[in-house]
Amino acid sequence: MSELKEKILYAGRYFRTFYRWLLLATVVGAVCGLVGTAFNLAVTSATEIRQANPWLIYLLPAGGVLIAGLYWISNLEGEGTNNIIDSIHEGERLPILLVPIIFISTAVTHLLGGSAGREGAALQIGGSMGYGVGSLLGLDEKDMRIITLSGMSAVFAALFGTPLTATIFALEVISVGILYYSAFIPCLVSSLVAYAVSRLCGIVPMSFMVGFVPMDVVVIIKVVILSVLCAVVSMLFCVVMHKSERIASAAVKNPFLRGAVGGVILIALTFIVGSTAYNGAGTDVIEAALTAGKAPDWAFLWKILFTAVTIGCGFKGGEIVPTFFIGATLGCVVGPIIGLSAPFAASLGLIAVFCGAVNCPIASIILSVELFGSENLIYCALACGISYMLSGYYGLYSSQKIMYSKTRAEFINRHAL
Repeated sequence: MSELKEKILYAGRYFRTFYRWLLLATVVGAVCGLVGTAFNLAVTSATEIRQANPWLIYLLPAGGVLIAGLYWISNLEGEGTNNIIDSIHEGERLPILLVPIIFISTAVTHLLGGSAGREGAALQIGGSMGYGVGSLLGLDEKDMRIITLSGMSAVFAALFGTPLTATIFALEVISVGILYYSAFIPCLVSSLVAYAVSRLCGIVPMSFMVGFVPMDVVVIIKVVILSVLCAVVSMLFCVVMHKSERIASAAVKNPFLRGAVGGVILIALTFIVGSTAYNGAGTDVIEAALTAGKAPDWAFLWKILFTAVTIGCGFKGGEIVPTFFIGATLGCVVGPIIGLSAPFAASLGLIAVFCGAVNCPIASIILSVELFGSENLIYCALACGISYMLSGYYGLYSSQKIMYSKTRAEFINRHAL
């Protein structure tokens, strides 16, 4: 009888934990879903306004000064996605003020034509809001890590309409090689709730049809070739992003002047290429590569340069949508050269460059299904595996920890380069 009672109490503890996190994740998902949806609409509206008024790029220097001012006034200089990752690793405090500051700064960047994405802001907004909810509820240090991850997942799902990718990405990007399974249900629930909120508000998730490619040895060889190239480009992107920020900080120490100079450089680059295709997130270029199989020959290199100047000089946004742009345009151009259809190669390039840059193969494979369906899953998995392995220990987030070697069964616990 006592043994039965002990088992019932044991099961009860699990149920209470499940119920508790179900409730907490629902709250976080609902709140983050609303904020994420508002952020999505704000960035989309800013992009539409800029496209209707191309002259707004002339205000980029003023925008750089404004963003520097916002971070200076709020005493948040230097805060970014790496701080969110550090909070998970070390339990560092996340200021809730970061939410409106990154929200406004990213919207300004997109309004004026800086080359950036949205997901960096999504991780910062979601992580800070999750941390804020946890602080209000007085959660302990371990639970604070879980609720912070839940917030990251929620806003990511609200922005991209990919709830499962959002769940796994938040778990995988922190410590490559180790997944915190205790956070799986909280992250999944918060992602699904946030995704539902965004759909109710009219946000349409990203998805593309690229067509089924039958399994074939020749095609596999061509996919391997493309994947190797994507790994190289992902490393190039990471190196350029890190070096541009260090060079900009060393060359122009004043953040206000740095933002202004960055704005001037972006205006000059826009005139040099004779196109605004590289300003903003560039989702229209990504769509053209995936649906029509069209992209400028050197689009991926120009996007790397535009994004490096934008983020390096203090404008705010994310690096993941630029990786989509770089990978999709690279695949679209290289694919036909090696005998692959342009849309198919663009889809592989998008997934492979993303994977190489963030070191998240499982999330990348799931992303391929949520974006393109499962028809070409084997090819996408192959591309992700090759890009992950050959991209070495480079990564967009220097606070990311690589826990296990990519080439041996060996524990290494090192930061991404």
